[in-house]
Amino acid sequence: MQGIERGLRVLEAVAEAQPVGVGELSRTLQLPKSTVQRTLQALASAGWIRSDGSEYTRWKLTSRALAVGRRGWDKGDLRTVALEPMRELRDLTNETITLQVRDGAERVVQIERMDSHQAVRTFIKVGATYQLPHTSGGLAILAQLPDDEVDRVLSSPIEQLTPQTDTDPESIRKKIDEIRRVGYAVSINQNRMGVCAVGAAVRGEDGCPVGGIGISMPETRFDEQRVSWWGKQVSDTAANVSSLL
Repeated sequence: MQGIERGLRVLEAVAEAQPVGVGELSRTLQLPKSTVQRTLQALASAGWIRSDGSEYTRWKLTSRALAVGRRGWDKGDLRTVALEPMRELRDLTNETITLQVRDGAERVVQIERMDSHQAVRTFIKVGATYQLPHTSGGLAILAQLPDDEVDRVLSSPIEQLTPQTDTDPESIRKKIDEIRRVGYAVSINQNRMGVCAVGAAVRGEDGCPVGGIGISMPETRFDEQRVSWWGKQVSDTAANVSSLL
């Protein structure tokens, strides 16, 4: 079991930073280079990753890994159903629209992005993963969970991604109370400096949160006076997608 968990950790790290070398992976994962190298060779032999052919070997996902990931994203048709509402929201706000789904109990993974037409815009890589409190969509998901699940999520340390990342469980709980009241979440410089977002949760057929939609923008265009309007638009979009699932 330990070997499987290590292999999945290495695979996720490759997906996050590809193309990436063994040294960087070793530092990121805090594992010996020899262990990482053996795991990489095993993943390559199984067809999940491949060398990029550079002089200093760097690794990236194969089409097999991407195909399996895509099949997972399309389960329940969330991505397919969300595309047109996301496009409409992008055209309405002229900001980048993001779609995230839960990745285990404590994280979200970015599965789709609808780019703003503006010259200066935010960029969020598809496949990037974050802890729930790091993104507006993740916070919105967290706020829809029962209190005991919220407690479990917040019992794990929150990684400090920027100087402004909120890592205090009590502060995050206050944000959750506000999200439950207004129906949307706001993220300011939480996962990257200079990036702000307003997000809402998408619910599955059983009413449980399955994903989050966010309006992402540079901090230079973030206007407190427009937050309630952005919040209504993203909440309406998330509710629309929920109804279509």
